[in-house]
Amino acid sequence: MSNIYQIYLISDSTGETLDRIFLALKAQFNNFNYKTNHFSFTRTENQIIKILENCKNNRKNIILYTIVDSKLSTFLNSKAQKNNIPCFSVLGDLINNFSKLLNQNSLNVPSRQHILDDDYYKKIDAIQFTMNHDDGNAISDVEKSDIILIGVSRTSKTPTSIYLANKGYKVSNIPIVNKNSIPENIKKNKSKKCIIGLIAEPKRLAEIRKNRMTSLKETGNQKYTSLQKIQDEVESSKNTFIKFKWPVIDVSRKSVEETAASVIKIYEISNKNA
Repeated sequence: MSNIYQIYLISDSTGETLDRIFLALKAQFNNFNYKTNHFSFTRTENQIIKILENCKNNRKNIILYTIVDSKLSTFLNSKAQKNNIPCFSVLGDLINNFSKLLNQNSLNVPSRQHILDDDYYKKIDAIQFTMNHDDGNAISDVEKSDIILIGVSRTSKTPTSIYLANKGYKVSNIPIVNKNSIPENIKKNKSKKCIIGLIAEPKRLAEIRKNRMTSLKETGNQKYTSLQKIQDEVESSKNTFIKFKWPVIDVSRKSVEETAASVIKIYEISNKNA
């Protein structure tokens, strides 16, 4: 138990940014035993004092925080130093450096990234659009999409679409079930939309599909999980993507975030060349 680090994630907002930063940080270390302690909307000295009281019960403490109020940030650092607790701001130096580069003072307003501005409503609109255009739905106005993802079943089309929608992209995804799955207006693509084919290794797809069927307690559809059938599906989809000169992403060993990053890169290139 003594080898476990107590990680205190202290934020003056929801803590979402801090969680993601710690997620990226911990991935760089193999032998790292820890327990996270989350404290969101921390905006007073009394809250900080109570948090540090908890630290006294543990030997190995590390504090990571995102607090934009400089006075409160200084207070936390001072108290942590007195208690010999390593304490790191994950945004402080970055905000200060940007302030110098831009030659203007930062606003120091907590939760400002969640403000209901045009970007916020654009993201909400993108999420609604993407949900309505999932799995081949609402093909009639697919031209309104920023990005169109096409692939056989279980090639991460839906999770990638939703991830992209949360970044403000309107995404349609279309499953390839048979030779008539892809609508003619997409094949012609007169409006030069960013269309991307998603593929995966057949063995990997077979494994995912079997797990899916097991979770749904379905055993009847043998063709869906047949390796030979899946190999044929993937090969046919590859030929389709080559025929229409659509860029392809192999999602076999990619996380949703990595696939989305590749999609965005292709989208930006296609827009530049449009």
